Amino acid sequence: MQQIMYKSTRNSDLRVTASQAILQGLAPDGGLFVPETLPKWDGDIDILPEQSYKQTAYQVMRLLLTDYTEDELKSCIDKAYDSKFDDPRLAPLVHKGDAYYLELFHGKTIAFKDMALSILPHLMTTAAKKNHIDDEIVILTATSGDTGKAAMAGFADVPGTKIIVFYPKDGVSHVQELQMRTQRGDNVHVVGIDGNFDEAQTGVKNIFQDAAMAERMKKNHLRFSSANSINIGRLVPQIVYYYHAYGQMAAQGVIKPGEEINVTVPTGNFGNILAAYYAKQMGLPIRKLICASNENKVLVDFFRTGAYDKNRTFKVTSSPSMDILVSSNLERLIYRITGEDSEVTAKLMKALSSQGVYRITDAMQEQLSDFYGNYADEQQTAEEIAQVQRETGYVIDTHTAVASKVYRNYVIESGDETPTVIASTASPYKFANVVVPAIYPSLEDKSDLEMIDILNKISRVKIPQAIEDIRSAPILHSTFIKGADMEKEVADWLKLN
Repeated sequence: MQQIMYKSTRNSDLRVTASQAILQGLAPDGGLFVPETLPKWDGDIDILPEQSYKQTAYQVMRLLLTDYTEDELKSCIDKAYDSKFDDPRLAPLVHKGDAYYLELFHGKTIAFKDMALSILPHLMTTAAKKNHIDDEIVILTATSGDTGKAAMAGFADVPGTKIIVFYPKDGVSHVQELQMRTQRGDNVHVVGIDGNFDEAQTGVKNIFQDAAMAERMKKNHLRFSSANSINIGRLVPQIVYYYHAYGQMAAQGVIKPGEEINVTVPTGNFGNILAAYYAKQMGLPIRKLICASNENKVLVDFFRTGAYDKNRTFKVTSSPSMDILVSSNLERLIYRITGEDSEVTAKLMKALSSQGVYRITDAMQEQLSDFYGNYADEQQTAEEIAQVQRETGYVIDTHTAVASKVYRNYVIESGDETPTVIASTASPYKFANVVVPAIYPSLEDKSDLEMIDILNKISRVKIPQAIEDIRSAPILHSTFIKGADMEKEVADWLKLN
């Protein structure tokens, strides 16, 4: 099999193996690791409908993580996708009305991040052994709500690791915050900051690139890595579930193997839809990639105009995991449409950092024809939740509602009725305080925990264990700081010399 090496989006001369890229998380120059070439999927599309999730995972991931042995990769997959998922299908495809919802929330923290963050700790600890790393790995992560909990659940008490999660104090749902602040684990540290997610993410990137901090870490036998989707070890496992969804579409008789589908993804940081783009580039028959945003619609404007402009009002919405104005993973797509020109990519990213805006060329924009972008505002999101429940009895969360509404708009605008997978990224129980009033406005004065019980009656879906756990779990983390103090907090908690 062809050996796939990884290079930085900002320096094509930097080449590392897959395991080294996973260990580092972010390239030393601030760029993101990308495969030198995207391999073509060599599986049999006719038997894809018959394969288990684990079988598909191995078939896809072995093409990209080529320095992992078969035994190593299969061991990581077996450890990740086990009984911690509450559905043996792991990511079932549910047909409701005219839509096909890919439920990516059956993991331990009831959000799509579990699909990748269940395996990342195993990929990382295996990578450390392969590369003879004796230093303790410190996972440094910013979260807009779901990544933090999923990462902590994956890395909690994993030998040889510590994890520090920063989240915007007033930018996540009550349930998301409780999930993080009740997280157990001697190696876990959770910190709320007074800024938004973009500020948390920028702070993390700055710490990664701080030479003085790197030297202090080295002296203390520590090294940073990331659980954000800037880590290629997060992105590769996400490619898998689009192949799995395609197989389920065929198994349900919606398509014949080889026919095209569309994919609709609610996205803020762009990693989830980039994984679908990579799947398409590898050979999965995807026709259109429908990018769904909330009122922080910087990505929609980018696809329509070719200008990425973060100089706008940041809006706190009911879909907080999409409340993002700096979509880090877009850099990987930019690198690809520049013709893999790291110099041009670096200049564009520098312009974004210094001026808050960059514009791509017409030739680059022509390469974005696979994408369609649109958004749903707060009222439309609530109305979509109510409409789907009223018409089908199915209850969706706020992020999935954004995707569902944007998909409706796409069909109206384009007339394209290609069978479409909607990535359902979180359980409605995570956002019961919004979902319930959307369906029954008269209940908006109920407490968050009361909303959960009401949602149970509406949806007739068992309350997930992740929700039951936070009802009685003690608060274990109560650290709140200014965004400017993130590096100091890291140094203090790690007791750096």
